[in-house]
Amino acid sequence: MSLKEEIQKIASEISGDVLIKRRHLHQNPELSFKEFKTSAYIKRTLDELGIPWIPVADTGVIASIQGAHQTDQVIALRADMDALPIQEETSLEYKSVNQGIMHACGHDVHVATLLGVAQILKKLEKKIKGTVKLIFQPAEEILPGGAIKILQEGVLQESKINAIIGQHIMPSINSGKIAIRKGMFMASMDEIRIDVKGKGGHGAEPHNNNDPVVAASTLIVALQQIVSRNNNPRTPSVLSFGKVQSNGSTNIIPDKVSIEGTFRTMDEVWRKEAHEKIKNIATSVAKGLGCDCNVDIKKGYPCLKNSDNLTEIIHSYAIEYIGASNIIDAEIWMASEDFAYYAQNFSSCFYQLGTGYSEKSNSLLHTPTLEVNEECIETSIGLMSYLAIRYLTK
Repeated sequence: MSLKEEIQKIASEISGDVLIKRRHLHQNPELSFKEFKTSAYIKRTLDELGIPWIPVADTGVIASIQGAHQTDQVIALRADMDALPIQEETSLEYKSVNQGIMHACGHDVHVATLLGVAQILKKLEKKIKGTVKLIFQPAEEILPGGAIKILQEGVLQESKINAIIGQHIMPSINSGKIAIRKGMFMASMDEIRIDVKGKGGHGAEPHNNNDPVVAASTLIVALQQIVSRNNNPRTPSVLSFGKVQSNGSTNIIPDKVSIEGTFRTMDEVWRKEAHEKIKNIATSVAKGLGCDCNVDIKKGYPCLKNSDNLTEIIHSYAIEYIGASNIIDAEIWMASEDFAYYAQNFSSCFYQLGTGYSEKSNSLLHTPTLEVNEECIETSIGLMSYLAIRYLTK
């Protein structure tokens, strides 16, 4: 029996068990850096499998599977653990029991997959040449993120990792398929908060006020020119404001308006330049309308760039396992991921796992109605296991 056939057989046999794990995780989501029960569940499962682990980054876990044939080759597989502050609106029997918290980004699938991979690799220890590290990472959804915390603790550097692989569910891709892209793949992410301060008063007497609402509105429109007129059109960039907060009323002009948004791009040099332009334009527009302005930009995750060589290797192994017809060339994705920090330190490949239904419409990530086509589980655990062992035996 070939390695592919052996993994496919085991993946088929344990997929039901992994499905149960996924549903348990989905039903019991936890927010970033508060994944205490999730962490305990992972540790118990690893203990049952006889796989050693160490705690990391508070709630994180790193497990190690050493093959019977020891070499200096080490590959790491990563899954993020945290959920989102979203109230689930599905009719699933295993919907979230935690009020206002939901696995709306598929991290339950990521964790369940890695636990399934642990089962497969444990069964195939004799075929592994080297070491596989399983990284269960907390807090991908909030800054500064769990990846940087793990890296700061140094345990991965001590392991001398040769390559690291991660995946993310994608409901727009049918289950059974993956999407992969070498080079620049995902955007950087920065959080922006702008406070516009003026002089409030009666709405019927605007001439006696310095209206921060008008200033903030003008500022939002003016800032759109950063992307449309200052950015090189060849460089993907997004500047969006999703929150405008004012404590005024129908006839009350407030003293202050707060604006919050995000800036994303795929060029680190332009990213730095854009930050300065945001500050300069916002300050100038506000001042021109008689208001003061404070701009706070919280620098988030960097751009995620897949290693060309490793991605080509992983792509070829994926063809061996699921066939070329089930592999899509991924488009650039303006979402951000703290997997990017691993990519800055190790040879890396991050791909998308298809979790969509072909016979019905699929809700997007970060929505309360997201549902996962669970047929993806068998593909997910089998493929990631195959990639790990195949890489170590290349």
